[in-house]
Amino acid sequence: MKELKTYIDKNKDRFLEELFSLIRIPSISSKEEHKPDMLRCAQRWKELIIEAGADRCEIYETKGNPVVYAEKIINPSFPTVLVYGHYDVMPSEPNELWHSKPFEPEIRDGKIWARGADDDKGQSFMHAKAFEYLVKTNQLNCNVKFMLEGEEEIGSPSLYGFCEENKELLQADIILVSDTSMISFDVPSITTGLRGLSYLDVEVKGPNRDLHSGIFGGAVANPINILCQMIAQMTDEKNRITIPHFYDDVLVISPEERTLMAKAPFDIENYKKAIDIRDVHGEEGYSTIERTGIRPTFDVCGIWGGHTGEGSKTVLPSTAHAKISMRLVPHQNSDKIAKLFQNYFESIAPKSVRVTVTYSHGGEAYVTPIDMIAYQAAEKAYETTFGKKPVPTRSGGSIPIIAGFEKILGIKSILMGFGLESDAIHSPNENFPLENFFKGIETIPYFYHYYGELMKKTNG
Repeated sequence: MKELKTYIDKNKDRFLEELFSLIRIPSISSKEEHKPDMLRCAQRWKELIIEAGADRCEIYETKGNPVVYAEKIINPSFPTVLVYGHYDVMPSEPNELWHSKPFEPEIRDGKIWARGADDDKGQSFMHAKAFEYLVKTNQLNCNVKFMLEGEEEIGSPSLYGFCEENKELLQADIILVSDTSMISFDVPSITTGLRGLSYLDVEVKGPNRDLHSGIFGGAVANPINILCQMIAQMTDEKNRITIPHFYDDVLVISPEERTLMAKAPFDIENYKKAIDIRDVHGEEGYSTIERTGIRPTFDVCGIWGGHTGEGSKTVLPSTAHAKISMRLVPHQNSDKIAKLFQNYFESIAPKSVRVTVTYSHGGEAYVTPIDMIAYQAAEKAYETTFGKKPVPTRSGGSIPIIAGFEKILGIKSILMGFGLESDAIHSPNENFPLENFFKGIETIPYFYHYYGELMKKTNG
């Protein structure tokens, strides 16, 4: 593939403008007003995949946002790779913290700045351009299918049903995903594990209306005070989660594997400096890498109630709300954890308030075996383009549908991420380094090359 770098270099400007055409569409799945943008983004993806060389591309309606499916079957006897990505993005708020408009991509300091630049429009788009190169140079040695959804950021509620209804259409030997990160550009890595997730909304309700804090304060329970007290009870002094039976099913990592994890390059001082904190925080007895890779967590992702506008308003609020996220590890079940949380949360609520817990979405943890042919092909691909063997690492993030693919379709996934922790996904000023974007387009064709070769040797 000597001409691969030349092809990328000659088409860089076109690649970026095509990517920007996706980014400019504010495909925010969590907001109903962006429903038309979801269809626009799906249609644009369809155009781009057809232009890249797919023989067939269709937009499938679901109960939620549409799924874009495409394929190029060059030989039924060849191995089939199913590329998964998502075209929905997180909301951009708070917009005042962005240094440029979130849906008007800019290139500054060698990076693309925009919502979706990394997660997941930039990373998904690398696959379209790698595919384009292989098709146009007649070097594609695998059948390729694309599946792009518009609900990953809200838990992929419609994709499970789509997979159940289209098992034959989605048949493949491996699912290829770029929606994760590397340790650094100088230390490439392959994600071998994802945490699961249980996400809930809670409401604490007190009086039937906001009350005067002078007249009623001290005599009537303040829902915000109560909510804060209840949340404080969810972890102990060692930062362990106090929900009864929460840890019953947690996979305990062997001392040998913990020793291997400790060898991964990690500079704690750079870590703290990058996010401007004085010290790290977490479960006692575990390192930072372990806390974000092999241990479950409890976090409040949002909390509100009462008067939050400018100026003072002396009210005792009638309600308080919070959004709760629990990251889970292998063997923990998201539905079971959500129920355990609800039971405990309701049990510690005083009689002076009423509590409502709503389960939003969840998914299970996932582990990629490193003895899998697809992992070996990915490893060789990174080694070819980066000049060094990638480090296997477990991510603290969650892509719930990945475990769903294995359960419904019976297919393992390989997670070839090219993002960086500094890309600020889900935050203001999300970005994606140009060198990572183009290196991804360079690396992915080698995955197909090695995967096709290894599968051929294995199957005779």
